[in-house]
Amino acid sequence: MKSSAVALAGLTLAPFSCTGLAGRNRRSKTVRFGIVTDCHYADVDTIGTRYYRQSLEKLGECVEEMNGQKVDFLVELGDFKDQDSPPIEQKTLSYLQTIESVFHKFDGPTYHVLGNHDVDSISKTQFLANIKNTGIDPCKSYYSFDFNSVHFVVLDANYKSDGIDYDHGDFNWTDANIPPAELQWLRQDLATSRGAVIVLIHQLLDGAGSHYVNNAAEVRQVLEQSGRILAVFQGHLHDGGYSLINRIHYYTLKAIVEGSGTENNSYAIVEVRRDLSINITGYHKAVSKQLDCINIPNPTAALLHQV
Repeated sequence: MKSSAVALAGLTLAPFSCTGLAGRNRRSKTVRFGIVTDCHYADVDTIGTRYYRQSLEKLGECVEEMNGQKVDFLVELGDFKDQDSPPIEQKTLSYLQTIESVFHKFDGPTYHVLGNHDVDSISKTQFLANIKNTGIDPCKSYYSFDFNSVHFVVLDANYKSDGIDYDHGDFNWTDANIPPAELQWLRQDLATSRGAVIVLIHQLLDGAGSHYVNNAAEVRQVLEQSGRILAVFQGHLHDGGYSLINRIHYYTLKAIVEGSGTENNSYAIVEVRRDLSINITGYHKAVSKQLDCINIPNPTAALLHQV
């Protein structure tokens, strides 16, 4: 463990260079993938601005567009389904199976990020048994994979402060944490993998408050020490947002479930270019954005930009 820590510490001393990292990758192809978040699908009546039933049609449009655009893979960033009030476990499972059947009309690899509502009346084991992450151990709620020399890391913050899994609604949604075992896995994964890195998570890492991971600062420190993180893509905050902290972009996608009709849909295509800049093409409510590969030899801890 000490030798790993030394290796990681060594990485922090080297200035981050987008040109150098792109060169080491010897990338001949871009990566284009789709993102969508917070479907909250359930066959229940509208509550406030959340149109639960309409998420099926909205996701269907997203999948059709992703197939037409021939993206490399499709990721949903959590809160895939919802539940009745009071919850009925078998109905919750049926909502998950229904929304997953629409998601799997995508003609390519698919990946899921676990959100708090995904375990509101079922367990993580039940959720994972009813979805498919292409090429990933079905028991894993956090994992990583590579595509065209870009390394993708999927995190799970659905743990209580005591490190216990969210399970059948046994949690407070404001108490989201990346536990020590997952943090150690993250350090090891970043130390042993290669190439530029994209991180995918449901709850937010770029601040503090009810929508943020409690130990977000600790997680950010691990990401920053690697010197290889291009961007973090998040869900959970339905209004979306963006920030830049210590050379890492944090993009929060707007939720599908909010608002009625196609005009209130939200999904995006993310393209990681050869120079490691990122272009986000947003559809409907989703915000389009150009993310340059930032080169700051002496980063500060300040929040550089917030919208």
